[in-house]
Amino acid sequence: MKLIKFYEKLLSEIEADIEIVIVVAKNFDQRFCDAEKELLEAAGFQGEQDETCLLPERRKIFVGADSIHSADIRSAAACAVRALEGRGYRIAKMGAYMSHPTCTATLRAQAEGLLLGGYRFERYKSKKSDKHLHKVRISLEEYNGYALEIPAAQRAIDKAIVSAQATNFVRDIVNTAPDDCYPEVMASIAAELAEKEPRLSLQVLTPTEMEKEGMGALLAVARASRHEPRLIHLSYTPKETPVATVSIVGKGLTYDSGGLSLKPADFMVTMKADKSGGSAVLGILKAVAELHLPIEVHGFVGAVENMIGGDAYKPDDVLRAKNGKTIEVRNTDAEGRLVLADVLCYAQEQVKADYLFDLATLTGACVVGVGQYTSGVMGFGAEPVNRVLYAANTLAGEMATKLDFNRFLRKTLKSEIADICNISNTRYGGAITAGLFLGEFIDEEHKEKWAHIDIAGPAFVEHAWGENPHGASGAGVRTIVRLLEKLARGDEHK
Repeated sequence: MKLIKFYEKLLSEIEADIEIVIVVAKNFDQRFCDAEKELLEAAGFQGEQDETCLLPERRKIFVGADSIHSADIRSAAACAVRALEGRGYRIAKMGAYMSHPTCTATLRAQAEGLLLGGYRFERYKSKKSDKHLHKVRISLEEYNGYALEIPAAQRAIDKAIVSAQATNFVRDIVNTAPDDCYPEVMASIAAELAEKEPRLSLQVLTPTEMEKEGMGALLAVARASRHEPRLIHLSYTPKETPVATVSIVGKGLTYDSGGLSLKPADFMVTMKADKSGGSAVLGILKAVAELHLPIEVHGFVGAVENMIGGDAYKPDDVLRAKNGKTIEVRNTDAEGRLVLADVLCYAQEQVKADYLFDLATLTGACVVGVGQYTSGVMGFGAEPVNRVLYAANTLAGEMATKLDFNRFLRKTLKSEIADICNISNTRYGGAITAGLFLGEFIDEEHKEKWAHIDIAGPAFVEHAWGENPHGASGAGVRTIVRLLEKLARGDEHK
């Protein structure tokens, strides 16, 4: 489903095949006729969050939401669209949902949910179904009876379309098979974006250029693959004087076998998703350019494939990163942090940013600690971390939690023969020790400006959840886009 349009009409005046109705907080009030209440009761519909009930005879589908808040409405709208998949309805209509007369956040979430819920990845299907929803028409008729300010409502929906389409764009990249999406392909995707958007510019470093930059850690990870690595620098420059400069670094492991520290076979499945952080960076730049934000944004992606072979880097190797630090390799499956070490150094050298964020499917430990659906956020400074947490949990509806650094875990990365080890000497606190490792490659100027976001849990889940489908979720895109929007307005962090 690709098209959402706002209509300055009542629901009764809009033509559609089906109407989507969100039942908020089990409120079966006067909005439902007695016949509908009886049919829903007979069907056993309780109005629980994301519960759906299709009444074909009424040409309506009902979906429950626990509250009128954005996260619940976004998820409910997505589940309604998903429930209509394969049923042959092509055009749906629904009313607008707002939590306050002058706040369009819930309306934006509603529109995002519709597009996110309608996502399908059919690239490898020999038979593609056309029995899916093509359009949703949103009426000015509002759930609480609020009178909509039409320009504000339209802006909210327009922004929702940009952020949701950027998220779905990232989902497509992440879901693509590794033999069809390797470092050179990621660079070509960035080039296509730069061609389409006049405010985007692109620079791509080849292995020869990376060698000149002293990127020994990244190049070691890449050297056993037949696909050469690329360092992608996609940047957005606004027309006006930027209110801030932001750098975003993404882990772009197009496939991760684990290297010589080979993953078990079942752990290798879904490792196409190890490029989720780098893919998210591309999606964020796409959205920023389309939103015309007054912020200078630089995206850096380390696109690499970690494979095995006679030229593979080995446990016991000592690598030299771009900033001169030496790294003892004790596990070649802790490769993402090696790639990020060099890319972070390069990003800080190229751009003196007001904020520096990195997105990475970095550790299974983060998934163990906080679950599949939540990102872990770390850093030395409170402000960038808090900005990410507020944008994720309050604005974007992507769950995130803070993981605190501490000096005792830092000691577990000590190496006897090099400056630092690429893994800790304890099995505990793995997400935090990985973040602390990255912290060794943040210079003093950026230490209080940096936040690391481990998206290993939510980036790729093999079942549908909320507004997310089976597979890639596009984790991090909506969070960083909302953070940048808030920064563009000059809002204080929470």
